[in-house]
Amino acid sequence: MGARATTASRSWATARHPEAPQDRRRARRTGVWLILLSLASAVACCLVFAWWLPSDGERYQDYRAAEPCSSGELSSADTDCLSTWHLTVEKTVNRTAGKESVHDATLTYRDSWRGTVHFNGSGPLLERLEPGDRVTATAWRGEIMVLAEDGVRQDTLEAPRDELQMNAAVGVLAGLVSAQYLVFGTVRLVRPQAHEPLTWEPYGRRLLFSMIGVCFAVGLSAVWARVPWWTVPLVAVPMAMCAALWFRLRLRRPRR
Repeated sequence: MGARATTASRSWATARHPEAPQDRRRARRTGVWLILLSLASAVACCLVFAWWLPSDGERYQDYRAAEPCSSGELSSADTDCLSTWHLTVEKTVNRTAGKESVHDATLTYRDSWRGTVHFNGSGPLLERLEPGDRVTATAWRGEIMVLAEDGVRQDTLEAPRDELQMNAAVGVLAGLVSAQYLVFGTVRLVRPQAHEPLTWEPYGRRLLFSMIGVCFAVGLSAVWARVPWWTVPLVAVPMAMCAALWFRLRLRRPRR
């Protein structure tokens, strides 16, 4: 009688969960993909802090230290000094429509050169330029960095900026995403049928968007406050960890 009951129980469980092995395989497969994404995000984090951030910092320092070109440097085509050119405005494009934003100026030098420079916004110079205007361009390493007219200057998009805080914010975000994917993926490999609450809904989604918000809020605040870039990970990582803990405690709180 007991054997029959046990067999009946197993048959009922199998009938109730016919896809349990498939669910486990699917969970483990998802875990492998999450770990691979974690490794890719970790590589991105390393590239930001090992190459992108130092490269931008060095370029900015070189630009700040550059001096006006002498006649000898100009004749030798040295691009590490600041050369000055008097150009003519051929046309400008100053348009913002929805998510599309175009702020360009097409310039010419006599009959030998024609090019387009891009700006981050319309002011203070681009909005007042007209075809035929004469402007003074400052070039460095083969690119126009600044345009000026009647004492009004505007940097182009090529001009190096001291905004390494945003580089650091991107790197921190990549590191945090790598940690999240690694934890979520490992849990699926170890416990393919019991990985709650480490799922996309609602914990994973809330955690990811909170990390994005924290990193970019800290990065923008650091740019505005002009604090060193290394303060971004010191502030963003603890804040992201607190957000993860807060969301986890909310999920554990019993519903009324």
